[in-house]
Amino acid sequence: MERHSHEKKTLWVVLLTAVTMVVEIVFGLTTKSMALLADGIHMGSHVLAIGLSWLAYVLVRKLSKRESFNGNSDKILSLSGYSSGLMLLLFAIVIIIEAVERFYNPADIVYREAIAVAIIGLLVNIASAFLLHHDHQHSDHNIKAAYLHVIADALTSLSAILGLFVAMIWDIPFIDTIAAIVSSLVIIKWSIGLLKDSGSVLLDIKTTDNERHHGHHHD
Repeated sequence: MERHSHEKKTLWVVLLTAVTMVVEIVFGLTTKSMALLADGIHMGSHVLAIGLSWLAYVLVRKLSKRESFNGNSDKILSLSGYSSGLMLLLFAIVIIIEAVERFYNPADIVYREAIAVAIIGLLVNIASAFLLHHDHQHSDHNIKAAYLHVIADALTSLSAILGLFVAMIWDIPFIDTIAAIVSSLVIIKWSIGLLKDSGSVLLDIKTTDNERHHGHHHD
């Protein structure tokens, strides 16, 4: 029961990420760290996205038991992946706009707390990545999307930690803002990739490129 184990793991990751997200957003606001806030918002988008992934698994499980449903239940997984991609894109753009404003109105950052929270965020992401790690050969877009979200999250946590650290040591607060922008650009690149992948499944476009990558794996 491959799907079912994915469903359980995905739920765990949703819960873990949700708690961390709240902590990061609260501390991002109180410590005035843009990078930490970006990380928290990013996590929030992931809670939604991975939550969607989990719902998709539940739906597929319920629908596959139903004889009357004759649609393609796998498309639900791709649709969920596509929605995640769109959300990520939106959040990334919001963070960039915020960061640009921060350049004009710098704020005093409480570094030590911000760094500590960012490290907790990173640890949660690493734990989630291990939970969601799967065989790429027979992965669906859904677990892949959830996995990508977690990895992208780990990257933003890492850039937040580095940015805050450098900003603290040399007292250059705008590094924190740059870290937030860099994270956003990475998120944008990934979300576009996810939209292309899941979109092509939804539209039944056969991607020759993908087939070459996966060595003609057809389950």
